[in-house]
Amino acid sequence: MGGQRVEDGRPPSNLQRFLDCTTPTVDTHILPKTNGRLSNDAWHHADADSLEYFNLADLWEQYYEWSAYGAGATVQLHGGDKVVQYYVPYLSGIQLYTNKVLNASRSFGEDYGMDFWSDDDDNEKMSRSWSSTSDDSFNCDVVGGNRRRPGHLYFEFFEVCSPYGRIPLMDKVYELSQGFPGLTSLKSVDLSPVSWMSVAWYPIYHIPYQRNVKDLSACFLTYHTISSSFQGTLLLHVRH
Repeated sequence: MGGQRVEDGRPPSNLQRFLDCTTPTVDTHILPKTNGRLSNDAWHHADADSLEYFNLADLWEQYYEWSAYGAGATVQLHGGDKVVQYYVPYLSGIQLYTNKVLNASRSFGEDYGMDFWSDDDDNEKMSRSWSSTSDDSFNCDVVGGNRRRPGHLYFEFFEVCSPYGRIPLMDKVYELSQGFPGLTSLKSVDLSPVSWMSVAWYPIYHIPYQRNVKDLSACFLTYHTISSSFQGTLLLHVRH
């Protein structure tokens, strides 16, 4: 994770501490060249000499401990006291656009009574959607397929459950990857620049305990690009 920043001689704000604490750090790899060129399957600038990428599986791994115990961010209270507030991440939304059509696992929908459909009249617009009311944890919308946007829409998810009915991010990703294995097998270089995700952070406890402190009840929503096309953008920390 990135270190705390000091700007103009001032200590970092509570918001900056939170962002430093909750921005995932992922290991990167170099995309190899073939015959002196980058793979045509990758999203990249045409004149790029090389391209770094990370595995989505490594990205989700960063949320494993946070999903179990919370991510601890230092909060300075108005009186000058400091506490460590812990937040649990929940997947709020995600869209993954790829450079070619990838099929989801049909058995996923069949196992959970989900409805799949496609429009045969338009070969460029195919979607699969599912919903289930038998289990609150599946009361959400998912669509995978092809849209008229850069790349093919492989997967999208927008959480509609109340905060009390959600499961932590790592558990949700594992659940969704049973039907969409690309969630854990794709690389950032496979994804279009319009791919993104958002994470909701809810406070669970703080140390030492403080009674009735408004600053400790705040929730946050962070947004992250997850495509190699945005190299140099500080929405994810990368480790070389």
